[in-house]
Amino acid sequence: MSLWAFLKDRCLLYILHLVCMGVLSLFLKLTGYGNANIVIILVFWILILCVWSAVIYLERRRFFGETEQILQRMDKRYLLGELFPDSVRLEDRLYRDMIRRSNKSVIERIRQIEDSRWEYREYIEGWVHEVKAPITSISLLCENGRKADRAQKGITEEREIFRTISLENQRIENYVDMALYYARSENVYKDFMIQKTDLQEIVEEILEKNRLLLIRNGVRAEVACGDAVYTDRKWIAFILNQIILNSVKYCGEEPVFLVGTKKEKDGVCLTVEDNGTGIFPEELSRIFDKGFTGSNGRDHERATGIGLYLCRKLCDKLGIQIKAESEYGRGTKMLLLFPVSHYISRGQEV
Repeated sequence: MSLWAFLKDRCLLYILHLVCMGVLSLFLKLTGYGNANIVIILVFWILILCVWSAVIYLERRRFFGETEQILQRMDKRYLLGELFPDSVRLEDRLYRDMIRRSNKSVIERIRQIEDSRWEYREYIEGWVHEVKAPITSISLLCENGRKADRAQKGITEEREIFRTISLENQRIENYVDMALYYARSENVYKDFMIQKTDLQEIVEEILEKNRLLLIRNGVRAEVACGDAVYTDRKWIAFILNQIILNSVKYCGEEPVFLVGTKKEKDGVCLTVEDNGTGIFPEELSRIFDKGFTGSNGRDHERATGIGLYLCRKLCDKLGIQIKAESEYGRGTKMLLLFPVSHYISRGQEV
């Protein structure tokens, strides 16, 4: 609190003092007091007023300084009322009581919101597990139908129908997984299981899972991930699956995917490169923003702008750096840097 702000706040009080000084001077003059006596009385009055103002100013500055320091150190600033400095002033105690009551209301509201979000998350997880059962059933029925057709030398058109149903069913499953992981993204740490993970194995599983989609689009994939990393297997599989699906969505003619790893100073870098349509330079910095689809996304009605946003969010939770490099018309390269702690590095050296 500055001195000027303090004086400005009390300007009406000082004007009242000046008026009282003038009235008193006039009264003393009329009652026969000499000018010297009147001046001495006014000087003492002003001196006492200055001392009183200085004491009040220093006390107020100390009080608000302590309050500001407490506020700066607090993580949850809405709890300020619980740590409000003690004061002998009545208005300070009243303010503290009002702030505490306000904070209590805020905390209750936050609790209600958290309970509501928790119920919503439980509902989403339950719904996902329920809907996965018919998705799995459809997938098995289509697989059995294709096998029966091949065994009986059935009509090619029927096999194509089964393949189309499988592709659409796989797309539904991918969107369902996205909804599940989005619901869990706020509390990823509760589902962590950090362990040594073979990226080659995970990438091959993802390619196998999406083999019909890759075959339909004529994608040729080359995988060379010889380096293992320490991360959560399930979450990184979801992230890589989203990146690969995104590459398929915007692939061009004769699409080629190159997936590989390279050891760097601070960890292992996983690269997923394609020769698709690429991204405009002015849009590259925004592709991880929620809901951003870009120029390419506007040409695809199914673009949601959630996939890469969710990848960035989950990578931040896992401590993985993700970035993109692209040249429009020539393809896109997604890079994931898995850090290696000094503890793990020393353990590997031993």
